[in-house]
Amino acid sequence: MLLGGDVMSEVSLSLVPVKIPEGCNVILGQSHFIKTVEDLYEALVTSSPSLEFGIAFCEASGDCLVRKDGNREDLVEAAVSNALAIGAGHLFVILLRNGYPINVLDRIKSVQEVCSIYAATANPLQVVVAVTQQGRGILGVVDGFPPKGVETEEHVRARRSLLRDIIGYKR
Repeated sequence: MLLGGDVMSEVSLSLVPVKIPEGCNVILGQSHFIKTVEDLYEALVTSSPSLEFGIAFCEASGDCLVRKDGNREDLVEAAVSNALAIGAGHLFVILLRNGYPINVLDRIKSVQEVCSIYAATANPLQVVVAVTQQGRGILGVVDGFPPKGVETEEHVRARRSLLRDIIGYKR
């Protein structure tokens, strides 16, 4: 099939499960520059002294390497493993322990190289990947499970209690 004189190639879809270590959260995003790993490291390491993390970033040109950093080798290895499985250009994978995405997302989004965030979760996560002759790209994510119903007043009370009494986000 022709479009503007170019031959269109086939596109196939792949569903890649993200392996999230026990007690961790994952943040998936897209960036655009080799300096991403260093800047994400700085954003995370200065956010909390107890935060443990691993970062992997898929270069999309030049050497096309998975760049990596972090302060916990097991999380760095797991981030690299996920990045290789997804294999999309300019993807970054951050695994967090002893902290939550809500505590670092603003810092990550303010990193100059970051283009978008696909997911920030501890839920089971699947990545929908388009595979073309050129490479791989993320179309979207499947985060957790579908709804089972609508919350009742009892659910509202439990949610508010969790936020205020257990987690301490609101007093």
